[in-house]
Amino acid sequence: MDSIREYLPVILPLALLQLGLMAAALAHIFTHKSYRVGTRALWAVLSVVLSIIGPVLYFCVGRSDEGRDA
Repeated sequence: MDSIREYLPVILPLALLQLGLMAAALAHIFTHKSYRVGTRALWAVLSVVLSIIGPVLYFCVGRSDEGRDA
């Protein structure tokens, strides 16, 4: 139990970063209908399953600024 407390200052910010990136990516995925590469389902799954890497990939590769749903 003490070893978990030692790593908590490192784990907590990483977990918050992961959740923030995932929430931002999912919000963008579900409010837009066009993507440079892939589909809505693909990016949603990758963003959730690949933790930090999935949302970063989405924002770098998949995101398109066109096609926002009203």
